[in-house]
Parts: sequence; C-alpha cells; structure tokens
Amino acid sequence: MEEIIKNFKEDSESVYHTWFLNNDERLKAFRTIRKSLSNVINEIEAGTFGNDFKGSSLETVITAISEQKQIFEGAAHAFYWKPKLRIPDIYENEANKRAFGRFLRACLEMTKEEQLLNEIYVLDALKIKGLGPAVANILYFLHPTLFPPFNTAITNGFNILFNQNKKLGSWIAYLEMREVIIKENNIYRSDLSKDLGAIAGLLFEIGSSRLVIKANAAKVIDIEQDKQVKARAKRHKQVNQDELEENAHTEMQYYLAKLGKSLGYKVWIARNDHKRTWNQEKLGEYSLRELILSDLPKPVFDTVSLIDVLWLDDSNNIVSGFEVEKSTSIYSGILRLNDLSISIGSGVPFYLVAPNSREKEINAQLLRPSFRTLDSLSIAYILFTDLRCDCDSMCKFGSDVTVLQKICKVV
Repeated sequence: MEEIIKNFKEDSESVYHTWFLNNDERLKAFRTIRKSLSNVINEIEAGTFGNDFKGSSLETVITAISEQKQIFEGAAHAFYWKPKLRIPDIYENEANKRAFGRFLRACLEMTKEEQLLNEIYVLDALKIKGLGPAVANILYFLHPTLFPPFNTAITNGFNILFNQNKKLGSWIAYLEMREVIIKENNIYRSDLSKDLGAIAGLLFEIGSSRLVIKANAAKVIDIEQDKQVKARAKRHKQVNQDELEENAHTEMQYYLAKLGKSLGYKVWIARNDHKRTWNQEKLGEYSLRELILSDLPKPVFDTVSLIDVLWLDDSNNIVSGFEVEKSTSIYSGILRLNDLSISIGSGVPFYLVAPNSREKEINAQLLRPSFRTLDSLSIAYILFTDLRCDCDSMCKFGSDVTVLQKICKVV
C-alpha cells in the first residue's frame, strides 16, 4: 500500500495534485456548496423548488461539485430528472421532495457521525426511486473527514484494491465501502490526509486505470491499454488547459494589481496566489503581506482573503473587489463577492473579470432573480481583452476606481 500511495503522490498529473493538493477552487467550493445547499433546503420547505433539475437551485450545487476537476466529472448525471423512468423521484413527488429536503437540512446542521449515519438509514428506508449514494458527493463537501466521494471509478478502484465486489447504486454498499476506506485511511493518514478526498482520489485513479497496481495490471495490459493511453492523453490535455487558464488568471491579477497601485490604492492578492509570477514579477510584490479587515467573522474573513484582488484605501477600507473567473462557476464567484458586499455594506463596486467566451453566461447569471433582488450587491464585469489592452492607458490617465467605468459592462 505504501508503494501505491507513493506512486499516486509522485504522479504530477494525478488528481492528488490537479484536484486535491494544489487547487484553490476546491477550498472555495466548500463554502459555495454549503451556502447554495441552504437555498435548496429553503426552496423545498417553502414549496418553491420546482419540478425539474435544470434551472433549479440543486443544479447550482451539483454544478459546483462537478466542476471540481476530473474526480467529479459527471456527478450531475444522477440528479437529472428522467421523466420516463421517474428518477430520481424528488421533483414531482412532493413527499419525496420534502424528505430529501429534511435529509439535506439534517446533514447541513449535524456534525456527529452517528447522527449523520442515522439520517442516511432513514433516507434509504424510504426507497425513493433513483436517489442513491450519488448524494454522498454532497455529503463529502459538508463532512470531508466522515464521508468519501462516490462514483463508478471510485467503486471500481475499491473493488480492485481490496478484492471486493461492491455494486454501484446501493446505500448499504456505499456504507460498507466507507467503513473499509476510513479504516485504511486511518492506517495511512500520515501519507494521505484526514480529508477522505485524498484516498478517494487514489481509488479513482486505480479504477480509471491510470494508476496500475498488481491487482489490475493484467486487465490494463489485456483490455485497458488503449483506454489508458487515451485517458493519459485526455488528462495531459486537461492539465495543459488548466495551466493555460491559471496563466490567464495570474495575468489578470497582475494587471489589476498594477492598476490599483498606479491609482494609489493598497492591493491585496488572494493569499494563496502571492507566489505566482507574471512578467517575471511575483504577485506578492504588489500585495499587502497581511490583510487587515476589522469586524469580520472568521469564516467570512477566510472567504474574503481568497477573493482574487482587493483594492483598499489608506484606512484599509475596501474600495473595490475583483473575482477572476476561468472555467469555474460564475455563480460561485458572485456568491463570494456577495459575501463581501454584505459584510462591508453597499456602495462599493465589485467586478467579475472573465474570458470573452463567457460573456453570455455572465449575463445569464446576473439576470437571475435571486441576484437582481440583492440591494447589497453591485456587480459589473470586465472582459479579459479589455483589461489586457487598456491597462496601461488606465494606469497613465486614471485617477481613481471610476476609471474602470470606461471598460466595465453592467447587466
């Protein structure tokens, strides 16, 4: 097992590196998913949830999960409403919908393992058609040390590594898998993590045939060799795409930091990005070493400190905030800016900075009724090309934050 873990961690393109270890979006997702899940629960309890997955608040939650790199790709499929099969039967069956809402609220509010397991048993006893352990992916983002993620590749990896034959789709099978996973993780936790995402990533790589071990070697050689080559090529392409996106993200942070400095503001760069470089300059050289914001609760402060760029005046009051979006959810970026807006009061302009290709999506999100009715929120957006082309001119001729009105767009 030590050798398997070693190979898993040494593969620079494994999900251990691309998703679990070095991914700020994973950390941001926990708060986004928790907050969005509250909207699902409130809508179910108020009777306004609707009768389809598409366009629902649940779609927002599952989208935030499925964006979490390769391991959660396809996580939304289990929640699509399939009317011919009547699955999952939580959209048109009101009793099932309310039961699902009660389960989600219990999982959101409870913290003890025994209580949470009991809620799973209660839900399973209802035998809601099509509502299986895919829900465990939601549980993971609420309780990452208690519930591992769950999908076909993870199940296959579990069966290969532990010589089991667990079937997909059964809560009982998931809970049996969970016991083994937790027991094994406790043995090797110093090599993996208390967060069960690490060992789930290991199983995912075995199950998807990227990580070859003795138990699956023959299968890989005889059957999966071509699939493995394609999987590696696909992963390599994804990693390259991620690298391009990260470079563009860093470039935009650089321009925003440079512009903020030239306008006479203090600049804060998201705390995890200080070591990133653009134009042979570290972003941290433009940033305050420490962010000082008074009267913010710690969970809110932790979220605010991850906002990509902040401009502050000499009294450490926030003048403006920027979220640079790549392939992640525009919705989650808006939520983070809304958190900041609520915390410091209205009147401060906030901006989404995004690729030109996502302009239609930004417009659609900002036109959502839930955002149109937020008095605390004032968001415009800036396209990558406009910031890239006009940064130097704004540095030269701008005097304060209002210079952004020349390039920003408002819905």
